[in-house]
Amino acid sequence: MTVRRGGGPTMQDVGKLAQVSAMTVSRVLKNDPGVSEATRARVFAAVDRLGYRRNETARSLRLGGSGMIGLVVTNLANPFYSRLALGVQDVATEYGFRVVLSNSAEQADREPGLVDGLVDHQVEGLIVVPAGSRQQHLAEAMRRVPVVLAARPPAGLDTDCVLVEDFHGAREATACLLAEGHTRIAFLGNPPALYTGAERLRGFWAAHEEAGVEPDHALIRQGLVDAATAELATADLLAGPAGPTALFCTNNRISQGAIRAMYKAGTSVPLAGFDDFDLSDVLGLPLTLVSYDADEIGRQAARLLIDRLDQRDAEPRASRRVTVPTRVVRHGPLPGA
Repeated sequence: MTVRRGGGPTMQDVGKLAQVSAMTVSRVLKNDPGVSEATRARVFAAVDRLGYRRNETARSLRLGGSGMIGLVVTNLANPFYSRLALGVQDVATEYGFRVVLSNSAEQADREPGLVDGLVDHQVEGLIVVPAGSRQQHLAEAMRRVPVVLAARPPAGLDTDCVLVEDFHGAREATACLLAEGHTRIAFLGNPPALYTGAERLRGFWAAHEEAGVEPDHALIRQGLVDAATAELATADLLAGPAGPTALFCTNNRISQGAIRAMYKAGTSVPLAGFDDFDLSDVLGLPLTLVSYDADEIGRQAARLLIDRLDQRDAEPRASRRVTVPTRVVRHGPLPGA
């Protein structure tokens, strides 16, 4: 039995030696209960004889496949997207894929070119964090490769996605501030056109309605894109004649900008925000943060994509939506302490 030159044995090599198809080899390596014990034994014997590496399962299954999947994120400088990328990498490596990473820098008009470039370079599938609500370019890409969305849902597309409990997390964190007696809570949010911005504002508003408190529209700031814009907005709110007694921020960069504004103003009010961040537990500030596993978003997205690739010749299945849960963590002095 010979194997291809320039690399190790393939799944086809294992199947030929075991006298089964490459698909059957894949099923055995995934512990599919539908495979007979006799077939299972032959496949494992061939694996041992050839020294086949099981983590090449997905790549070897696709004859002529590139072994690459593309990942497009909106801001690699944001630790959230770095962790998401690491989650994708974990699963991709397990299945023998390489990840090609692109960064749209939150520029929606840049994203179509990145997607087209990855498809032209023959990635086998794409995981995309959409920079905007216009996703026609993704529909076009889906004619050639499977596409899974992460952190933001599809708009007019029938495809898999992985989301965070944006509404629930924002409502729970805001409710914590309201339970402490705050009725003047400022909202510092990212652009409302973004799904996360809209859902987290909806959760903020729902918590107020449940508490019987009317939010002050004058304390709502949206369209903040980074720590610098959040710092300016917070400074403006704190300098007002009727400033907030607490803040809610929709992501880690906005929280960090708000904290810097409070530091420069020599004041501190309780802050609730989405995303935990480094050193949040040692700042000594009253922080209520919505925490979740960003790596898991990437892992789940990669699993959905690889499952699509493994089933590409089967009857198309309905699109799936996976939601990663959130939890509230508290740092710093507790109310009344």
